[in-house]
Amino acid sequence: MQFEVWAPLRDRVAVRLDGATYEMGRDPDRDGWWTVRAPARDGSRYGFLLDDDPVPRPDPRGRRLPDGPDGLSAVVDLDALAPPPGVGAGRPLQDAVLYELHIGTFTPEGTFDAAAARLGHLASLGVTHVELMPVCPFSGRHGWGYDGVAPWAVHEPYGGPAGLARFTAAAHAAGLGVVLDVVHNHLGPSGNHLPAFGPYFTDTHHTPWGSAVNLDAPGSDEVRAYLLGSALSWLRDFGLDGLRLDAVHALADERALTFLEELSAAVDALAAETGRPLFLIAESDRCDPRTTTPRAAGGLGLHAQWNDDFHHALHCALTGESQGYYADFAQAPTAALAKTLTRGFFHDGTWSSFRGRTHGRPVDRRRTPAHRFLGYSQTHDQIGNRALGDRLSASLSPGLLACAAALTLTGPFVPMLFMGEEWGARTPWQYFTDHPDPELAEAVRTGRRREFAEHGWKAEEIPDPQDPATRDRSCLDWSEPGQEGHARLLDWYRTLVALRRTHPDLRDPDLAAVRVAYDEERRWLTFRRGDVRVAVNLSPRPVTIALGRNGVRVLASWAPVDHPDPAGRLHLPPESPVILGP
Repeated sequence: MQFEVWAPLRDRVAVRLDGATYEMGRDPDRDGWWTVRAPARDGSRYGFLLDDDPVPRPDPRGRRLPDGPDGLSAVVDLDALAPPPGVGAGRPLQDAVLYELHIGTFTPEGTFDAAAARLGHLASLGVTHVELMPVCPFSGRHGWGYDGVAPWAVHEPYGGPAGLARFTAAAHAAGLGVVLDVVHNHLGPSGNHLPAFGPYFTDTHHTPWGSAVNLDAPGSDEVRAYLLGSALSWLRDFGLDGLRLDAVHALADERALTFLEELSAAVDALAAETGRPLFLIAESDRCDPRTTTPRAAGGLGLHAQWNDDFHHALHCALTGESQGYYADFAQAPTAALAKTLTRGFFHDGTWSSFRGRTHGRPVDRRRTPAHRFLGYSQTHDQIGNRALGDRLSASLSPGLLACAAALTLTGPFVPMLFMGEEWGARTPWQYFTDHPDPELAEAVRTGRRREFAEHGWKAEEIPDPQDPATRDRSCLDWSEPGQEGHARLLDWYRTLVALRRTHPDLRDPDLAAVRVAYDEERRWLTFRRGDVRVAVNLSPRPVTIALGRNGVRVLASWAPVDHPDPAGRLHLPPESPVILGP
C-alpha cells in the first residue's frame, strides 16, 4: 500500500505501521511530499514520525481515527464503503426541502445507525434531503462538530466512516439525499496536528479562532488541494449529494482565483462526470449575491446560500424580540419580512445598527432564481446560540408555529427545517462540549457565561457546556410526535410539504413574480406565487383581508377558515395561516 504525506519543512519522515517503522523518501515529482510502500490491510493502525519526535502523529488525510484526534489513524478500504454506481437520490436543489440534523442528538444513542432507523419519519414528512451537521472527529464524544480537526475523517463515536456509508445508503434507499456541513475556516482547539506537518495556517490573517487557514500565503497551493480533496471525497467516495460550507465570510483569501471558485468548479466538474446534481450551499454573513452568481458572470459560483435575513425578519415578526442583530428587523418586522420575501436580503446596502455601517448588496431579482437562497425559521445556530437553547416552541403558540411553517414551506426560497421543529419539540438545543482537557473545558465554560453575563444573565442560569446533562437535554424526545398537540403540528408540516410538491407555483424560481401585501399594525401578511395565495395572521385578534375577486378557495388551513366571500374578503382567525388557490 502506498503511504504519502505532505511535510515540506521536515528533514525525516517515517510511517509507524502496526508497530513497525518504515522510512519514507522524498517524492522527486512533488515538492514537500514523502512516500513509501508498506504492507497494510483494512484497519491497520499507522501514524507519521516527524524528524526526531518519537510520537507518531495521525495522517492529515486519514479516513478514520479509532481512538480520537490524538490517536493513530486506521487504514480504510474505501472500495468496501463506496456506493454502487448510479445510486443516489439525484434530486436538484431547486426542488428540495432540507432537514438539518445533528447525529449526536437526533437520537439518544447519537449514532449514524440510530439516526438511520428514524429515516422513515423524514420520508413520510416529505423532505428531500438530510443536512448533517459536521461529522469530522473532535475531542471528546459529544459536541456540535464545529471543533473538528481531521477534515478527511469521520467521528468514531458516531460510527466512523462505515457508519456514514451505511447512513447514506439507507437515506438513498428511502429516497433522501444527504448534504454534509463542512468547516474550512478553522480547526478545533484540541487535537489539531496539521501545523506539525506544514504551513496549513498563516499569521498573514487573523480570525476569531486565531491564525487563518492558509489559502493565500506561501504553501497555500497544497492547503487548497488538501481542502478540495476532502470536499470532493465526501461527494465521490461516500456518495453524498451536496455540502454546506460553514461561515465562508471567515475564509481569509486574497488570491485572484479564490478557493470558493476553485471548489465550485471542481464540484461542477464532478457533477458533470457522474451525472449527479451535486451542489454547494454557503453560510455567509455578507448579504452578497455574488456568492451564488455563476462564475461565468463574475461570481463565486456556489449554488445557494443560507438567508439569515429572512430568518431574522420572521423571528422578529413572530416573537417581537429586538436585541442584538434583530434590532433593525424589529423596527417594522412585517415590512422586513415582506422585503426579504420579494428581494432576498433585508440588508442590501442599508444601514445595519448591529454592525455600525451599511451592509449588503441588492439582489438582481430578474437574474437570480429564488432557489439561490435557503429559508428557515429555526437552525442549530439560531437556537443553540441563545442562552438557554430555547426553540420557538418554548414561547410561541401552536398557531404561530403553524404560521412560521407556512411562511417557510410555501415561500420562494428552498425550505430548511431544523430537527424536531416539525412537531414543535419541547426539548431545547443547547451548546454542549466534551473537552477532555480541564483547562480548555473551564475556558469554554467561563467564556460562555461571560458572554451572556453581558446581556444580563446570571452565571448559574447558563447551562454548563461540559455537563453531560446539557447534551442529554438536547436529544429529541421521540415520544412527542405521537402526542396530541405535537401530532397536529406534524400533520400541518406534512400538508405544507405536500402542497409544495404538488403545486409548481410554490417552486417557481422567479423572485420578481412574488407579490406581497401586509398591515404592520394589524400584523397580517399575504403573498402570491402564481395562482397560490398564502395569508398569515400573527395577531391575537381575528382579521379581515381584502384579497380581491380572484376565485381562490382554501387549500389548507391551520384553523377552520371559510372560503373568501363574494367580495374577495378573507376572515382569518387569530394566529393562523391559510393557503388558497384556484
